[in-house]
Amino acid sequence: MFGVEPICRVLTRHGLKIATSTYDAAKNRTPSVRSVRDAELKTQISRVHADNFSVYGVRKVWRQLHREGTPVARCTVARLMRDLGLEGARRGKKIRTTIRDDGQERAGDLLRRDFTASRPNERWVADFTYVATWSGVVYVAFVVDVFSRAIVGWSAATSKRAKLVLDALDMALWRRDRAGTPAGPGLVHHSDAGSQYTSFAFTAHLLDAGIDASIGTVGDAQGRGVGGCPRRQPRTDPGPELQRSRGPIGKVAAAAHGSPAGPVRPVRI
Repeated sequence: MFGVEPICRVLTRHGLKIATSTYDAAKNRTPSVRSVRDAELKTQISRVHADNFSVYGVRKVWRQLHREGTPVARCTVARLMRDLGLEGARRGKKIRTTIRDDGQERAGDLLRRDFTASRPNERWVADFTYVATWSGVVYVAFVVDVFSRAIVGWSAATSKRAKLVLDALDMALWRRDRAGTPAGPGLVHHSDAGSQYTSFAFTAHLLDAGIDASIGTVGDAQGRGVGGCPRRQPRTDPGPELQRSRGPIGKVAAAAHGSPAGPVRPVRI
C-alpha cells in the first residue's frame, strides 16, 4: 500500500499538483451542513421505504415525510433514494379482464344497482380478477352472495375462458347444496357484460339451474356493486394482494387459496 506523500509526488510529476496538506485538510474538514442533513434524511427515507414494504417511490416517500413533519424537496428525496439504491414498485403490463362480445345477446340489468337481499340465495354477484404468480398470470373468478357478502364460489385458471366463471358458479351451487340451502329458481345471478358471462355455455348453465341472468355494463365496479369489491388494488399500493413485496405467489392453487404471505383476500376500492 502506498502512503499519501508518494501518491501526491507521482500525481505532481504528471501535472496534477496536489499537496499532502490539501489531502489532510479535506480529510479533517468538518462535515458540511448539507452532508449532515443528507445523512439524517437518508435514515428517514430508508425507514419510510422499509415500513411500507419497499414499494413506495419518490412521490410517496416525499409525501410521507411531509406528513411526518419533515420538510424536504422532492428532488432531494429523488437524489438520496438514487444514492441509496431505493426505488418503488412498478406497475406491470395492464391486463384487461372484461372484454365485451357484441355478437352475443345478453340479459338485461335486473338489479339496477340495488345490491340488497332479504335472504340467502336471492341475489349473487360475480366477477373475476387476476393475480401474478412465478409462472405467469392466474385469473381468479368468484361469486358473492349479496345477503351475507360472502364469497360462495371461486375458481382459478391460467386462461380467462368461460370455463373459469363456470367453475366458480358450479362451486357456489355445490357448496350451497351441501350446506342444505340449495340455490335454484328465484335466484338472480348478476355480472358485467364480459364475454365469459354472455357466452352460450354460461347462459345455458344458468337456465339449467333455474337461475335468472342479470348483466350490467363492461368493467363497471359500481354496476357490479358487491362483486366489484374484490377487484385488485394496484400492485404498487401495499394491500392484501401485494404479497407484502415478496413477489408473485407460486402456483395456481396458491392464487385461489392463499400465499406464503397469507390468504389473498378481496378488498374494497
